[in-house]
Amino acid sequence: MNRSNSPETGFIDPSGANAEAIRDLTEDVLDQLLGQLGAAEKRSPLPDESTALTGTIPESPRSQTDLLDDLETIVAGSMNPAHPGYIGHMDTMPTTVSVLGDLVASAVNNNMLSVEMSPVFSELEVQLTETIASEFGLGSNAGGVLASGGSLANLHALSVARNKVFDVHEGGLAGLDGEPVLFASKVAHTSLQKAAMLLGLGTDAVVAVETDANSRMKPSALNQAVEQAEHNGRVPFCVVATAGTTTTGNIDPLPAVRDVVDEHDLWFHVDAAYGGALVFSEAKRDRLDGIEEADSVTFNPQKWCYVAKTCAMALFADSDVLQQDFRVGAPYMRGDDAIPNLGELSVHGTRRAEVLKLWLTFQHLGREGLGQLIDESYRLTAVIRDRVADQDALELASEPEMNLVCFRAAPDWCPPDERDTLNGRLQRYLLSKQDVFVSLPTYRDTRWLRVVLLNPFTDKTTLDRLFNGIDLFLEAERP
Repeated sequence: MNRSNSPETGFIDPSGANAEAIRDLTEDVLDQLLGQLGAAEKRSPLPDESTALTGTIPESPRSQTDLLDDLETIVAGSMNPAHPGYIGHMDTMPTTVSVLGDLVASAVNNNMLSVEMSPVFSELEVQLTETIASEFGLGSNAGGVLASGGSLANLHALSVARNKVFDVHEGGLAGLDGEPVLFASKVAHTSLQKAAMLLGLGTDAVVAVETDANSRMKPSALNQAVEQAEHNGRVPFCVVATAGTTTTGNIDPLPAVRDVVDEHDLWFHVDAAYGGALVFSEAKRDRLDGIEEADSVTFNPQKWCYVAKTCAMALFADSDVLQQDFRVGAPYMRGDDAIPNLGELSVHGTRRAEVLKLWLTFQHLGREGLGQLIDESYRLTAVIRDRVADQDALELASEPEMNLVCFRAAPDWCPPDERDTLNGRLQRYLLSKQDVFVSLPTYRDTRWLRVVLLNPFTDKTTLDRLFNGIDLFLEAERP
């Protein structure tokens, strides 16, 4: 094939003819990237302004020097979760081996659509999802598939639940006697509404259930909501419990929710996208008691297990439901009796081998490494929680159950209707003056500051900057 219009390093020659030029390019990119990442704490957690790049396509190949300059600009202008002061979202610096795993997966470019196109990775994904399902106690026949993010994992789980409960895998929803509905707490992730919309149920099919003072679903309110839906002629089919709410990090009372599920014979899905990592902490895993009774679980190792994005999964207590209630065969692909074509069982068709970076992270850190990171983040959480509680000018949104602390400034000299504005200014001050980024979510119709303690290099120095900054800001703002 004529490649005269392509640069020498456009592709890696399988004969090794351009190996030296490829090595030079690779080393230049890696050296520059490692230099920037190794000095990440010298850049702000968030860039001052977005990087301006052109979206045009050049007529001729650009030089390696130009590309390196642009890559440097891109990294400098990107969100900087490696900074110890980046404590505002569920984003973290990834493990080194998951970055390298991404490189390897991209280089071999296998396709998780079928075993034929990803023989090693397909088998590894089947084995690893079964292993993680067993960590949750889902049973000997449990398994699942990886997905690009928790939203798709939730969509997958709810698709299977809908098909299983209503037997609509082939015939669709048109013949149903009533409107299918599912139930989740008022603070559950909005991906559930997206999933309901995509499944033809509409966003209104997600019935919001009242929560307690700590953002946990009330089982009594759930039971009442299910009974009310049945009374109104709607058809309940699923309850979604949350193990790690996005804003406050709280966990629904899973055993009590399961009791309601059993009483009404519904599908039980647990969105443990964030909190699922607790299974790797001997000290904290009991906070997930009851998850073993789930029919399906969403889990995102890209969060508290430090795997590079994206890496999520939908797990099922009975993996046979994927074959019976979701699978659409691809006749152009060779089948395998031992290992399924994962593209036939998942929302994705073509998908890259995300499993490699997950497997590498588990191998590199081990249970001890993962458990220590989780336990250390709890230690820092307790420090922040206590410092907030000790200051009259600050208030907690809820009692932390994970490594999230949601709080806000509420000094008595600031009228309640002005506190949203005050906390917005405080957030900007902390970023600009203290190099500490906390997010500013809306919770119960007001603005709060949210701290997520994920960065392995966040320490007491960072927390001191946070609270010293809060003190200086409030003193300056006091009338």
